[in-house]
Amino acid sequence: MGLNADQLAHAMAALCAIEPAFAVAVANKGHPAPRISERGFATLLRTIVGQQVSVASAQAVWTKLDTVVGGADDPARIAAASDETLRSAGLSRQKLGYARSLADEVTSGRLDLANLPEDDEEAIAALVRVKGIGRWSAEIYLLFAEGRTDIWPAGDLAIQIEVGRILGHDTRPSEKLTRELAEAWRPHRGAAAIFAWHHYQAEMKVI
Repeated sequence: MGLNADQLAHAMAALCAIEPAFAVAVANKGHPAPRISERGFATLLRTIVGQQVSVASAQAVWTKLDTVVGGADDPARIAAASDETLRSAGLSRQKLGYARSLADEVTSGRLDLANLPEDDEEAIAALVRVKGIGRWSAEIYLLFAEGRTDIWPAGDLAIQIEVGRILGHDTRPSEKLTRELAEAWRPHRGAAAIFAWHHYQAEMKVI
């Protein structure tokens, strides 16, 4: 599971001590809420289902998929389902292939979601071997489903925007600069990412 409220509060306190700009931002926008997903196949499959569609559309497809295969959280059922069955749930040809890739990696044992490598980069490498799972999706999974404390999705546009805003930059920092700026925040970059999303949403409500 992801970082709980106590872990997040501890990490935010550490970040505020390291970087005073965080303390100012927390005072203005408040503390972020935990963002927690279940560990395992279903969360990654939901990531695939939700790519490039609205939350409502993704939920509708998931509900239908769960019905037509008799349990979408079971990789063996996804692997056994026909293409026609998976398409009937609303999966595109591309997403169908991604779902099969994930199910195959898990059922074969090549991807053991209960025992991913302890090293974050090695864990990311294991996840991105699945078709349809890129670095961002892998990072989000490790942060929200495993609660890895130092995951830093520097390629996320909202994170780049808010890092720039929090630190007082005139322009949005690049992915490279966003990664460099966060080096001083180790091992609490996961909390920094969660706060950046929280800050972004708070700013959007103001606009």
